[in-house]
Amino acid sequence: MNTINNSRRNFIKSAGALAIGTTLPISLIELAFAESSQNFSFAYISDSHIQHIKDNRFVRNWDRGLIRAVAETNLLLPKPDFVMYGGDLAQLGSKAELDHGAQILSALHGDVRYVMGEHDYYLDLGEYWEKLFGPQYYSFDHKGVHFVVLNSIKTYDDWTFKRWPTAEQRMLEMAGLDNPNSSPFMVGDEQRLWLKDDLDKIDKDTPVVVFSHSPLQKIFKGWNFWTEDAEQVQALLEPFKKVSVIYGHVHQIQYNQIGNISFNSVMATAWPWPYPQAYAQAEQYLPKLTVPMNRADPFFERDATGWQFINLANGNADLNFTLYDNTSRIVRYNQKQKRPEDAVYQDEKARIIPQTHY
Repeated sequence: MNTINNSRRNFIKSAGALAIGTTLPISLIELAFAESSQNFSFAYISDSHIQHIKDNRFVRNWDRGLIRAVAETNLLLPKPDFVMYGGDLAQLGSKAELDHGAQILSALHGDVRYVMGEHDYYLDLGEYWEKLFGPQYYSFDHKGVHFVVLNSIKTYDDWTFKRWPTAEQRMLEMAGLDNPNSSPFMVGDEQRLWLKDDLDKIDKDTPVVVFSHSPLQKIFKGWNFWTEDAEQVQALLEPFKKVSVIYGHVHQIQYNQIGNISFNSVMATAWPWPYPQAYAQAEQYLPKLTVPMNRADPFFERDATGWQFINLANGNADLNFTLYDNTSRIVRYNQKQKRPEDAVYQDEKARIIPQTHY
């Protein structure tokens, strides 16, 4: 893989022109190879939370976020090779929500691949999702990169099968924000065995990109920003030189580095995640990550939902964010420090005052 070439510059120019007038959380990702014929890009949309009201009525704001994301993805030049959807298409996993979301996504041009979110899963454990979108976990190769898609939102059998009187109650419990009755996510034994077998066939110099819904790291258990068997999954990825994990679920900008693995979140088309009441409280309640990060203000309706462009030209993710109600930001992989960092890190005193109407 090489550094940015003329094709990349033209691509960024085109993407930037589109980004000026949009706040949409779609991510255009390009991998640039020494052979220009191997260059490719893909788009990423996630966390739309289509919510059924009754009859043919759905929550309009979430609908409009996804509809606009699809429309602008179709306008991207150059055309992405494929589109990833990152999970939580539905809010409560019903057929009405999944069908409505699938209908909106059907307008996307080209190949679309899917990650499953917990809001899609816990009503019927993914049965209807699979009929619409295919397997819950799989892998594929594209122009020299190995992609892995995991269902990372499973949990303990006791919680899943024995605790709740109805499937609807199970779904409601897992869908709640900051709900003590929910349960930590995991990849699980079956998928880890499959992942080991899948990766054993791949040369260790091959760039690996993993798509999951949960972070595949342990950030904050109270919000389920947590994958219970994260270390076991990370151990399977450790032998590879360059690994990127791209995940949804958190509805905010996150980035981290653990060993050889770069972690980067994608934003939602629905709403930003509510943070603790103030940054001072966040310092008390949230564990420190490897990399300190800026935080957007979720109490502006569309802050932390916005455009992001992800460049994986050298096997590490560089993210360009255009935020609706905050300063646009770039999270770039620092080759010297071997970790992602904000290009211009804002001291807390310089940031927009958060959560003024918490």
